[in-house]
Amino acid sequence: MLNKIISVYADLDFKEGELVFKDQMLVGAQHCSNKIDCLVCSFCFCFIGSIELQIGRRLYLQGLGVSMNHGSDMETFKHISKDCSKTDSNNGEYDSLLENHDNLGNCASSSSKQIFTIPKDVVESLMNGELMLPYSKQFSLPPPVPCAGGCGEAYYCSKSCTEADWELSHSLLCTGERSESSCREALIKFIQHANETNDIFLVAAKVISSTILRYRKLKATRLKENDKCATPNVSDHSDISLLLEAWKPISMGHKRRWWDCVALPDDVDSSDESAFRMQIRELAFTSLQLLKAAIFDKECEPLFSLETYGHIIGMFELNNLDLVVASPVEDYFLYIDDLPYTEKQEAEQVTQPFLDALGDDYSVCCQGTGFFPLQSCMNHSCCPNAKAFKREEDRDGQATLIALGPISKGEEVTISYVDEDLPFEERQALLADYGFKCKCPKCLQEET
Repeated sequence: MLNKIISVYADLDFKEGELVFKDQMLVGAQHCSNKIDCLVCSFCFCFIGSIELQIGRRLYLQGLGVSMNHGSDMETFKHISKDCSKTDSNNGEYDSLLENHDNLGNCASSSSKQIFTIPKDVVESLMNGELMLPYSKQFSLPPPVPCAGGCGEAYYCSKSCTEADWELSHSLLCTGERSESSCREALIKFIQHANETNDIFLVAAKVISSTILRYRKLKATRLKENDKCATPNVSDHSDISLLLEAWKPISMGHKRRWWDCVALPDDVDSSDESAFRMQIRELAFTSLQLLKAAIFDKECEPLFSLETYGHIIGMFELNNLDLVVASPVEDYFLYIDDLPYTEKQEAEQVTQPFLDALGDDYSVCCQGTGFFPLQSCMNHSCCPNAKAFKREEDRDGQATLIALGPISKGEEVTISYVDEDLPFEERQALLADYGFKCKCPKCLQEET
């Protein structure tokens, strides 16, 4: 196993299948392409709106050609805003959900091609609440709360999530009028570049933004304490210690520079590896320059070095867990399918055309990338005693860890960084990216 300074140990006994813990995401983001399929809270990632809004919004965007095979440019999304402004609605919040979608312009949907079409006025009736699907009240979702900064891009399940995200990172990364970024135009360019290249840059930006905001809060507290004690101003040395304190939550992740640890794509020959890694480095440099123009803080200058940026992205490359939240749309259609025959036949007269229009991928879940601090402290084993697993009741962005077998109090809890069913040589090759050779019982047995 990989020996780290920090490890995770069980504080009580666990049986096989029991929940070991839930790990709150430190930073995370929904994949750009997935935003077309799923409307979720930008902080906790639970689904929001209504079953009707989830279905209608997706069909609306699909109808405009925003799909895997039909890219969409900026003008397409300007057209969305114009169309939505003409729609009569009982809820103004729903009208705004399809406005200001510029940053979705280069996203690709994970959906399959649309086979059946629904009239546009019917789709709009779904979105604005005029058309109610049978039994949908059984699957109520929190109403969308727009970003207080006015960006029209982030929506939340509650005021508390809105405020928490604003304080954590969004106040610097919001493109709305209340944004605290130093240059909104530069921020928009950064976001567009990330959407066109790799949305891992968006998560890296959240790390830097959250660290800056934590630093400012720590410094404000220190200054207030100094004022009470009539002590001298905070020194540069003290500022550095505060920045290190603000960085502490991120420091737990194993870090290598992104261009050093990213896997070589199958279509890149090994003879071209050096050139490929240099291109990755240049891509990160371009992203960093755009971000620096948008939110640079002189007092937090060390965060904006290419070395630091590369390590942050590399941390996500090596430590991230997939963010997955199951769709209530799937639950809804399964509920309809399980109804008694008469009720089912009656309900399907309304629901079946929508199910056909959504196609095989009717139940796309929320997907993204997240950094979970507790799991980042966990050591690897090819015969782990726990694994990340979403249960039926887990409907938000938190990660859940389930015991794979009995775990005794005081025993170290381990997970596998790779597919433990792979052959010994393949596991060792993949684990080399983490900078160690695994010597767990399984590897020692298979090595001999």
